[in-house]
Amino acid sequence: MTKTYLRELNAAKEAVAKAASLCSEAQVDLKSVGSLDKADKSPVTIADYGAQALVLDSLAKVFPNDPATGEEDASDLLKAENANILEQIVIRVGKVDPDLGQASIISAIERGAYPGGASGRFWTLDPIDGTKGFLRGDQYAIALGLIEDGEVVVGVLGCPNLPIDSSDPNSKHGCLLFASKGQGAFQCPIDDLASEIPIACDQISDPSEAVFCESVESGHTAHGRSAKILEALDSKSTPFRMDSQCKYAAVSRGQASIYLRLPTRPGYEEKIWDHAAGYLILKESGGRISDTFGEPLDFSLGQTLKKNKGVIATSAQVFEPVLQAVMSSQ
Repeated sequence: MTKTYLRELNAAKEAVAKAASLCSEAQVDLKSVGSLDKADKSPVTIADYGAQALVLDSLAKVFPNDPATGEEDASDLLKAENANILEQIVIRVGKVDPDLGQASIISAIERGAYPGGASGRFWTLDPIDGTKGFLRGDQYAIALGLIEDGEVVVGVLGCPNLPIDSSDPNSKHGCLLFASKGQGAFQCPIDDLASEIPIACDQISDPSEAVFCESVESGHTAHGRSAKILEALDSKSTPFRMDSQCKYAAVSRGQASIYLRLPTRPGYEEKIWDHAAGYLILKESGGRISDTFGEPLDFSLGQTLKKNKGVIATSAQVFEPVLQAVMSSQ
């Protein structure tokens, strides 16, 4: 019998919806959202920390033996100069879950220290994928995946700023996209987890007609190389850019056909939390995905996709010509 992962999926959806509530409120009040710079100079906000605490605490209550690997750690929060940041996190988390005090929040964040690997199962979380987009007031995602023996088996994307109706940018915003292995992909309003509908990639077969999306940040993908690939495909569409794994969401529900994440510097290793949830949702939506050499993404090697270079994610019928165009550009 095929395992459906229904219990895991429901717990993941509820955990992500909690975090989305905190993030949405924080984004409305950006002027008071404190942030720190990590070692790589990328920003991390009180919403990143708060969302990680809410998700990992929520999962621990249902699956206490499941480890997790999350993007954030609490070490900087324990420094005296960041006491105000920690206080803000406690206040915002408390609005969503009053039972979580400072010690519980620190403990929950630190649950994300698992190194990953090829055996057993663990959750992987990016509490705010697209922090720069979040700080601009644009798209971001809470991205949660479950990996079992090196394979992604559950994926949930909380996209608070994404229109629920993919054909109407003015429709109500806030949707949850989710999938479990072999069960298809679905979406629902982020405030109504029971109202789910199936989603699917488009059926476009001519890559020149395919809509293309890529990262806003030039540090995340090589924009110049993308333009040359689109020229090779004789693309007639105007590319659009958005932050975070919302790009996976766009391809998975037919808003776009192609998402490329092209390496911008030698030696960079993609993080598993930047792709796990979107990867599974795309596959279960009928899409195809590989690295820029056509190799499958390998989630069994720890916290990074160290054997892969970049990502190609498309609807099924344009995958081969897009892959060929990408490989010819290397």
